Amino acid sequence: MLPLTRGSDEHVIRRPVHHRRGALRPALAARVQRAVLGIACWLLLAAVVPRAQAEDGYDLWLRYRPLDAAQAQTGRSHVAQLVAPAATPTQRAARDELRRGLRGLLGADPGTADAVDRAGALVVGTPASSAAIARLGLDLDGLGDEGFVIRSVEVDGRAATVIAANSDIGTLYGAFRFLRMLQTRQPLAALDLRDAPALDLRLLDHWDNLDRHVERGYAGQSIWDWHKLPDWRDPRYTDYARANASLGINGTVLNNVNASAQSLTPMYLEKAAALAGVFRPYGIRVYLSARFSAPREIGGLDTADPLDPRVRRWWRDKADEIYRLIPDFGGFLVKANSEGQPGPQDYGRTHADGANMLADAVAPHGGVVMWRAFVYSHEEPEDRAKQAYSEFVPLDGQFRENVMVQVKNGAIDFQPREPFHPLFGAMPDTPLMMEFQITKEYLGFATHLVYLGTLFEEVLEADTYQQGKGSTVAKVIDGSLHGHGLTGMAGVANIGSDRNWSGSIFDQANWYAFGRLAWDPHASARAIAGDWARMTFSNDDGFVGPVVDMMMGSRQAAVDYMTPLGLHHLMGEGHHYGPAPWVEGGPRADWTSVYYHRATPEGIGFDRSSGGSDAVAQYADPVARVFDDPKQVPEDLLLWFHHVPWDWRMRSGRTLWDELVHRYSRGVAYVRGMRETWSGLAPYVDAERHAEVAAFLAIQEQEAQWWRDASIAYFRTFSQRPLPEGEAPPPESLEHYRSLSFPFAPGN
Repeated sequence: MLPLTRGSDEHVIRRPVHHRRGALRPALAARVQRAVLGIACWLLLAAVVPRAQAEDGYDLWLRYRPLDAAQAQTGRSHVAQLVAPAATPTQRAARDELRRGLRGLLGADPGTADAVDRAGALVVGTPASSAAIARLGLDLDGLGDEGFVIRSVEVDGRAATVIAANSDIGTLYGAFRFLRMLQTRQPLAALDLRDAPALDLRLLDHWDNLDRHVERGYAGQSIWDWHKLPDWRDPRYTDYARANASLGINGTVLNNVNASAQSLTPMYLEKAAALAGVFRPYGIRVYLSARFSAPREIGGLDTADPLDPRVRRWWRDKADEIYRLIPDFGGFLVKANSEGQPGPQDYGRTHADGANMLADAVAPHGGVVMWRAFVYSHEEPEDRAKQAYSEFVPLDGQFRENVMVQVKNGAIDFQPREPFHPLFGAMPDTPLMMEFQITKEYLGFATHLVYLGTLFEEVLEADTYQQGKGSTVAKVIDGSLHGHGLTGMAGVANIGSDRNWSGSIFDQANWYAFGRLAWDPHASARAIAGDWARMTFSNDDGFVGPVVDMMMGSRQAAVDYMTPLGLHHLMGEGHHYGPAPWVEGGPRADWTSVYYHRATPEGIGFDRSSGGSDAVAQYADPVARVFDDPKQVPEDLLLWFHHVPWDWRMRSGRTLWDELVHRYSRGVAYVRGMRETWSGLAPYVDAERHAEVAAFLAIQEQEAQWWRDASIAYFRTFSQRPLPEGEAPPPESLEHYRSLSFPFAPGN
């Protein structure tokens, strides 16, 4: 069990290991010696104690490792034969996945049959593809093309289990759900499961460039080998599609939102078409980020004005060209007039003008446009958190029916914690699409264990009060609050060419959690973590319980050691690696840390109250009143909305300064607890993956300590208060922490 909980007041401070240039200091050398000795002992133990077979993480949560003998026998009795069609690519994908999974889990291949001739058959298909299912007359109304039922029935007088749907892709999703049930040891008797996705578009956004560099990527190069496409279609592309289909993810944006117009040239469209052909059997449609200035850059025009007839014709012709190559092309994602990207405002036009032009181009083909609301102008705003609301709310109702405005979960930029974006609920006549970041740009990259399911859940459960109590963000994006028929969720992918896909084993959980919540935004982050742990590591409750507890508190721990009490955007400049609350100057203030924390000898925090920037006014009245009052606002958001004196009395009874130091230390202590927990779970995990996670947790503890020490050293120059009793001072000077440089930090 974890020795510390998220709310624990106990903490232990150890002298940290700091990133530095030059030779190791004696304390660091001693720790390295102890670590080497510990690894040697661990290897000796591994040599004499039987362990699970080594794994490298490539199989993700689709490992299909054998059940124990009793469970396997029970499973075989329910799957004595597989009756599944194989006339289409998707039918073959479902049949092959079931055979792969059943062989691995049950230790036997049930084989395939054309009809049920024994008890315990697994019957898969649609009324059109399976005569047995057609005869059953199952109620498939309301499931759409992607829903399914899994039910215990009798077929021709014999006990059977059916996976039935209205379409082949629905049966594929049902097949993956059945295999998940087996993997997580759920009972197979008396099944009566009916499920369908709550959202239409469930997309991964790849911030991948054509040179295979991944912006904010921490798992190697892009998995798209553009140079070898379209002729070489790496088998990994199929495994990517399988993994996404197992979660119900049904779309992928192949290229970076900071797009190159080259992505729309014939050569690269043929490469995208090759990927679309691999993904199609798995229900995954390809989308592209469109560079707004493409008519000028590759089209030979002298303008990209969305109201110019020549520009509109160019985009219609380009859409026709794309759909000739990719008949099921999903549409465009657009970043415009943000961070220097071109857009309609360059021509005095609105976001609606630009989005509608593209929407008109893809509408005849059934395509959509996802127009990002992450915008801020060249002119420095009073408060960057307000700009998206100010630009988009006046345009509510002006977008075409096939346009979705894609909104980040918070108004700044994927911070460890932000209040929900005020746009949610504020545009009732426009469908809004959630944008989460799966890759951990601001949360320790791939080496920090931070389970994002709790972040996603926190945002989705937030109540906007836009139509009274219960107007949650989840109800905004699933269309139920405002009656929209076009719905969706996007996640900035954390996938790369690393063998384990995401840079670390536990970062796979964030891809998994995103997919599960995109299918059902009302699902439980804890339950999702439990399924992932069972499928990825072990079904033993002695493993699952501690690991899920560890995961559920990990995001709060990261908030504590990075940006406690509503602080935000304190990371290193450009690369966002490590603490840098001292960043100031440069081309614009809102690219600095001091712009956001505003520390002075009098206090700290960004005043967004009605007496400050009045960002609180962008929320519905019940929410605004809470956020506007420093005595009512959740303390995790206190410094987001208020500039508070250092001696402000917190609900714990501590002063703000003492609470700030306490939170930094609490975060470090939680990571130390995760290391201890993980160390005790070695018997449940193969040596290779256990060693990697252990090494990354050691890195995380070092860097959490670094965050704590550097931040306290800096903010103490303003507070001028002593450290609370029992708190160790930073072991280095502020000048030392400020001198650290990381010019080649990944993902920049």
